[in-house]
Amino acid sequence: MNVPSSTERDLWVSWDQYHRLIEKLALAVHESGWQFDKILCLARGGVRVGDVLSRIYDMPLGILATSSYREAAGTQQGQLDIAQFITITRGTLDGKVLLVDDMVDTGMTFNRVRDHLITQFPAITELRTAVLWWKGHSHATPDYFVEKLPTNPWIHQPFEDYDSLRPHQLESWVRKGERG
Repeated sequence: MNVPSSTERDLWVSWDQYHRLIEKLALAVHESGWQFDKILCLARGGVRVGDVLSRIYDMPLGILATSSYREAAGTQQGQLDIAQFITITRGTLDGKVLLVDDMVDTGMTFNRVRDHLITQFPAITELRTAVLWWKGHSHATPDYFVEKLPTNPWIHQPFEDYDSLRPHQLESWVRKGERG
């Protein structure tokens, strides 16, 4: 996939770049020496990141759905909703937990989710955070990150094309992809 050139206002990310960032994040956590028991990702943005980390670390993956970017076709942050339940493959959320998302933007989601987890899951003994991107205006500081973005660009992730694709458009979309 060819992506436009990035600027201070827009960071364009290809699938290959996206996967390299996840691998770098996995390596940063590994090199820290911190041992954790479970990975919890925030859906939707952190699902792909959490999935890959879960595979690399052969570790249970939990998913917590959150949503705040629903306004203006997903480009403006609104009220934060946190799901009542966590989906996890083994046991419950306890021990040392690595909380994963794609980015820390304003920090509102990360701070609220951290408070929610500490309150709702007292069996968590330690909670650390990991993201691909940490924006400069954030009010939260992740424990692990790959890129700090002081100019706070809008990040154009490779899966954004699906945000505007609807089922009735799939046939022409697939044909276009087959032609290259």
